[in-house]
Amino acid sequence: MKDFFDNEFEADGSIKTLVELRRSLILSKPEAENILNNCRFAVHEEFVDMNYKLKANDTIAIIPPSSGG
Repeated sequence: MKDFFDNEFEADGSIKTLVELRRSLILSKPEAENILNNCRFAVHEEFVDMNYKLKANDTIAIIPPSSGG
């Protein structure tokens, strides 16, 4: 993820769900599509499903897939 995006950024206020956020990120960096489609998203340090409705001031973490044990 760090190869494609800044460590922190603000999303466009018109984005209402995590699905829309992921779509927006893919449109801005198409080369990141594969990894974004395999990431999990957390809001305020708790994993949520992709239909989560974003609220003002939500802090979102995008967790890329990892390997290992």
